[in-house]
Amino acid sequence: MGRREQTQLITDAGMSPAEERRIRTVRYVWMMSIRAFLVVLCGVLLMVRAPLLWLWLPATLVGMVALPWLAVLLANDRLPKRGRSLFRPHRRRARTLSAPEHRMIESD
Repeated sequence: MGRREQTQLITDAGMSPAEERRIRTVRYVWMMSIRAFLVVLCGVLLMVRAPLLWLWLPATLVGMVALPWLAVLLANDRLPKRGRSLFRPHRRRARTLSAPEHRMIESD
């Protein structure tokens, strides 16, 4: 089990800003790594004059252009809050306590 699965949340508070920033940074690095792979792949395909180059070249170029744009958008966007959905299950309300049966003494 991961660290987040072992802990039980007792509050509706979101995750800390440092943890959220770390998750967004990891996501950004992964997307930029995929872009770097596409740059290398595009160069290799051009050097070996791969068959169907007319199909592979535009696909890698679109990936190289779209990934940085998406990576910046996703890195600057906040993570979605957990538990947010259109359907909320019915929550039981606490019963209202009845008035006490014994007399109360007022101090005036």
